[in-house]
Amino acid sequence: MLPIAAAMDGHEAVIDAAARLAEVNERIARTAKLARRAPADVALIAISKTKPVEEIRPLIATGHRLFGENRVQEAEAKWPALRAETPDIVLHLVGSLQSNKAEAAVALFDAIHSVDRSSLVKALAQAMDKAGKRPDCFIQVNIGEEDQKGGCAIADLPALLADARAAHLPVVGLMCVPPADLEPAPWFALLAKLARDHDLNGLSMGMSGDLEAGVMLGATHVRVGTALFGARG
Repeated sequence: MLPIAAAMDGHEAVIDAAARLAEVNERIARTAKLARRAPADVALIAISKTKPVEEIRPLIATGHRLFGENRVQEAEAKWPALRAETPDIVLHLVGSLQSNKAEAAVALFDAIHSVDRSSLVKALAQAMDKAGKRPDCFIQVNIGEEDQKGGCAIADLPALLADARAAHLPVVGLMCVPPADLEPAPWFALLAKLARDHDLNGLSMGMSGDLEAGVMLGATHVRVGTALFGARG
C-alpha cells in the first residue's frame, strides 16, 4: 500500500491517486487473467464515503469516473458540485437505504446496491415512476445470515426478487458483504450461484482486502475504498 503524505499539493495528490488507481487496476487485471476473464468486465467502484471533496478530486483528475457512497445525505452534500465540474461521473449507492430516502436516492444515484426488503422495493418503484428515472438495482443478500448486517435472507430472495420484478425495478444483479475474518471465497461462490439460479448477471462483491476472490468468482463490480483513498479516520 502506498503511503499518503500528510499534505500534498494538487499535482502530487493526482500523482498519488494515479499510482493507487494503477495498483488496484493491476490487481484486477492480474486476477481476471487467471480467471480467463476480461479486466474490462469488472467495474471498479471507488468508495469515497467519509472522504471530503478535496480528497476525491485527485482521483477524478486521473480520469476515473465510477464512485460509490454509503449514505444519501453525505452524497447530497458532496456530489452535485463534483458532477457539475465533471458531468460524466457515475455514482452508485452501496450502503443501506431507508425507504423515506428513496426519492433522494433515485434522483442522485445511477445504481443502488442495497435493495433488501419489499417495503424498499415499493418506495423505489414509486420514486422511479415519479422521477421518470430508473437506476440499476442490486438485491443485497445477507450471505452469512448475520444479524448485524443488512440484506435479505437467502430463503427470502426468490420472493423479494419477484416483488422487484413485478414493480418493474431494473434488477441487474446481487450484492453481498461476506462475514469478516472468514475466507470470502465460499460466500462469493454462493452469491454467484444464487445469481445464476435467478438469471442475473451482475455480482457486486469484493472490496480492498478481498477483491481478488471476488474477481475470480465472477464479480462484475468491486467496491474499493481503502486501497484508493487510504484508511478512514
